[in-house]
Parts: sequence; structure tokens; C-alpha cells
Amino acid sequence: MARTARILLVLVAGMGLAACADDMSDLEQEVEEIKQRPGGEIDPLPTFEPYAISTYDPQALRDPFIPARAYAEAQEQEDDPESDIAPDPDRPREPLEQYPLDGLQMVGTLSRDNQLWGLIRDPRGTVHHVLEGNYAGQNHGEITRIREDRIEMVEIVRDDDEQWTEQEASLGLGEER
Repeated sequence: MARTARILLVLVAGMGLAACADDMSDLEQEVEEIKQRPGGEIDPLPTFEPYAISTYDPQALRDPFIPARAYAEAQEQEDDPESDIAPDPDRPREPLEQYPLDGLQMVGTLSRDNQLWGLIRDPRGTVHHVLEGNYAGQNHGEITRIREDRIEMVEIVRDDDEQWTEQEASLGLGEER
């Protein structure tokens, strides 16, 4: 049975090859006619002038996200010596200033040498001890008072007119924001 199947397979394959050997002279003639046609011309590549290199110095420009009127008022306020509210750019940053205030949690207090220390847990789970005068949060929040149940602070933020202003904030014991 297997021998008969092999013989049959060889015969079918031979007939298939014989069918592929048909006359292809018409196809060869068409290819020759296409080759005899004249070729087209290709347009040369266009020339481009090189771009001028320029540097962007945003220090001298107005912030595009601040309205022009508010920007002008902010500039006037910077020139105004009466405005004492502004963060100190030269002050070294403290570890708790890298986290937003809503990511911090007061977990308790410690009393040592008649000094009350606040305990604050950061989002990574590390507990930090703080005193009045330390900073926490990303809005330049200075700790002004530590109580048994909360830590009070004053943050320096920009208001709607892009002027520095102070706002009170606090962390309550066990509060999750």
C-alpha cells in the first residue's frame, strides 16, 4: 500500500512539473517591450539652507504660564523692599522637604531635656524627629510649634497673583491625608 502511494505521489508531482513548462514566449516578449521603452528622468534632490543654531535663555523671558499683568505685578513686588515674604534659596534643604505635606504623618512626640520633639513618618516608612524651626513639605514649611497632638507650621506659597504669601498648615497625630 505504501509503495503504491509513493508511485502515485511521484506521478502527480511529475504532471505538476510538466504543467509548469508551458510556453512562456508571450511573457518574455512583454518583458522585452518594457525594457525597450525609454527611461524617465529623476529630479535632482532639492538643496536646503542649513538652520541657524540658536540658544534658548529663559532667564530673561516671562514665564508663558503667568498672565502678563500678574507677571508685571510680580516684578514690581520683587523690586519692592517691603515684601519680606519669600523662601530662602540659599538655605540647605532638610530630608522631609522632598515629600509633599499630604505624604507625611505625625506618629507621636518625645520629650528629652524638657524639649518636645515631633515624630513624623515619611512615605517610605522612615520616622524622623523634628524640632521647632525644622522644615517639612515641599512648600518651604517651617515648623513653628510642636504639641502632643499636632505639629503646626507656616508654609510659603505663591498666591493667584504669583506673589509669595504665608499659609498655616499642620500635621495631626495619626491623621492620614
